Amino acid sequence: MAEHATHVPGLAHHFVSMEQQKEAGTIGMWIFLLTELMFFGGLFLAYAIFRYKYPDGFLQGSHLLSVPLGGLNTFILILSSLTMALGVYYSQMGDRKKLVAFLTMTLLLGLAFLVVKFFEYKEKFDHHLFPAIGFWNPAADHPPEQYHQHVRVFLWIYFAMTGLHALHMIVGAGILITLIYLARKGTFTKEYNSPVEISGLYWHFVDIVWIFLFPLLYLTGFHVSGGH
Repeated sequence: MAEHATHVPGLAHHFVSMEQQKEAGTIGMWIFLLTELMFFGGLFLAYAIFRYKYPDGFLQGSHLLSVPLGGLNTFILILSSLTMALGVYYSQMGDRKKLVAFLTMTLLLGLAFLVVKFFEYKEKFDHHLFPAIGFWNPAADHPPEQYHQHVRVFLWIYFAMTGLHALHMIVGAGILITLIYLARKGTFTKEYNSPVEISGLYWHFVDIVWIFLFPLLYLTGFHVSGGH
């Protein structure tokens, strides 16, 4: 009964203090993000190898991507990092109303990113630019020069990297929905807000990955050709 009476709301039974619980959760998230960094690092290495091997294919492939749509998504994610940071701040302040508001804004921005990515992918499928099927208009007498094998390699890397990134965004959206539900219930307080902070680390990591993807995939041709 004494233990129950002195129990701190939000403190798991296997931790002795909120500080210990927060530290354990933060370390766990950093270890997870390290494995994610190694995972994406392998993809970035593949990108570097094939870009060195097929520079012309990557130049032509980059011209097939929409810089305005990629730029819009970059702006959306940068803004979402700001709203997520404000959500973390207000969770520390114990302001439930503003916490819910900024988490909701972050979720809406994440969903906006996915909607833009959906239309971008749809355009690629409509123009037979998905390398696994079609790849060029079968009604044409021969595949256009811009669709040669080296461009196919670029598009494989583009879909692999952006597809996995989009998957991480979907996971992040699920996390945000859970946080919003818990915040509305009043689960988070000044003393207990570590799930919001830890989730913020994940969201910022996914945003940073995109900050690297955008110039590497979308701006390769733009840079080499001087923006033309």
